[in-house]
Amino acid sequence: MNRWPVPCLLLALSVACATARPVPPEPETPRLLSWSEQLAVREAWLAKRHELLLPMMRRHGVGMWIIVNEEFHDDPLTQYVAPPRPYAGFRDVYVFIDAGEQGLRRIALPSYAEENLTRFFEVPEETRVYKQVLGELYKQYQPRTIALGINGRRAVTHSLTRDSYAYLVEALGSEAEARFVGAAPLIEEYLDTRIPEELEHYRTLVALTEQVVKRAFSSEVVKPGVTRVGDVRRWLYDELGRRSVGTWFQPDLRVQRKGQTGGTSRGFLAVSREDVVIQRGDLLHVDFGISYMGLHSDWQKMAYVLREGEKDAPEGLKRALANTNALQDALVKASRPGRSSSEVYEVVMAEMKEKGIQAQVYSHPLGNQGHGLGASIDFRATLRKEGAQHLRAGSYIAIELNTRAPVPEWDGQEVFAMAEDPAYLTDEGWRFFVPRQEAYYLIP
Repeated sequence: MNRWPVPCLLLALSVACATARPVPPEPETPRLLSWSEQLAVREAWLAKRHELLLPMMRRHGVGMWIIVNEEFHDDPLTQYVAPPRPYAGFRDVYVFIDAGEQGLRRIALPSYAEENLTRFFEVPEETRVYKQVLGELYKQYQPRTIALGINGRRAVTHSLTRDSYAYLVEALGSEAEARFVGAAPLIEEYLDTRIPEELEHYRTLVALTEQVVKRAFSSEVVKPGVTRVGDVRRWLYDELGRRSVGTWFQPDLRVQRKGQTGGTSRGFLAVSREDVVIQRGDLLHVDFGISYMGLHSDWQKMAYVLREGEKDAPEGLKRALANTNALQDALVKASRPGRSSSEVYEVVMAEMKEKGIQAQVYSHPLGNQGHGLGASIDFRATLRKEGAQHLRAGSYIAIELNTRAPVPEWDGQEVFAMAEDPAYLTDEGWRFFVPRQEAYYLIP
C-alpha cells in the first residue's frame, strides 16, 4: 500500500471536498391513503357530486340520465356516479331523474344490491323485474329527454353498448327512444367540475409524480454509457408497483443529442427507441403520469447529462428552457374563468410571435381522466375549427407545450424544450400544484 505524506493527503481531501456536490436529502414521500381509506374519502366526494347534479341536469335540459355498467366491461362513468368499488354483475343500471319539487331521484338497478350502494341510491326489491321498474319510472315522470352515453366525440361520452341500448329500448318503449339524446354536455360538466376536497389529494398525487421523475432522472437510475431508454421506462413501471399506484399511459422518453436530429411524430419530437443508450451531453425528456384516488397526473420534465468537467447545462440549452417558461407565463396570464380557450390560445401565440419564440401549445384538461373533458387550449382544436370552449373555475389542466430554439453550443442545432405541469384555474389564472421546472435536472 502506498502511504501519502500527511500534507498531500490533507490537500487531496480538501480538493475533493471543494469539488464534490452535496447530495440533497430525498424529500419525504407523500403519504398515500390505504385502499379502504381511499374508498371512504371518494364516497364522501360522491355525496357532494350528487348534490351538484340536479342543477347541471337542468342547465342541459336533461330529465333523466341513465348509465349502464356491464360485467367486466365497466362504463368509464360508473366509478364517478356510483361508489368506486368493483362491479361484477351482469348488468347494473343507474338512473338519475329530475323529479321536480321532489328534487333528484337516484335509482340503482344492480345485479347485486351491495350495502354501500344503498347509501347513495334507491334499490328496488330483488324480486322486481328491472325492465318493468324502468318502464314505470318513465311513465311516472315522462322526461322530455333521456340522456345516454351516445353520439359524443370522446369515448367517455359514447360508451353505451349496442346491447345495452337495445335493453333500454325494450324496457322503456319506442316512445321513450324518440327522447334519447346524447349526454355529452352533461358528462363534460360533471367530470370537469372539481370539488374543493379533491385539491390537496391531487397535490399529493402531483408531488409523488415529481418525486418519482426526479429519481428516474438521477444517477440512481441513469449511468451514462450504460443505461438504455428502456431501462428507465422499466424502472418507472417497477416504481409504480412499489408505490401501489397505477398509470393511465406508458412512460415515454425522448433523447436529444448534439449532431443527431431526432425524428418527429405527428409534429412532435419522436419517442426514442428502448435500445438507445444514454450518453453524456444528452438532453432527456420524460412524459409520465400516475393514477390515484380516481384522479390522474400528466407530467413532462427534462434532464441534462453532464459531460466530464461540466457543472451545469450549456447556456444555449438553458435559454431554450427559459423560452418555455415564458410560454407558460403567457398562458397563465391570459387564462381566466369564462374566457374562451380559442381566445386564450390566440393571445398566447401573438405574444410568442412578438418575442420571436417558436412555440406549440397543446394543453388539455385533467382530473378523472388523464385526457379529461373540458376546455383544451390546443393548436389542434384551432386547426379543426372546433367551437370555442370556456374555461371553468376550479378546473384542472395539464399545461402542456414546447418551444424550439437553436443552441450555439450544439452548432446551431434546434432543440425542443418540452414541459407539462398540472395546474388549477383561479380568478387570477392557472396555479401550479407544485413549482414548475425552471432548471434542468442534472445527471452527473
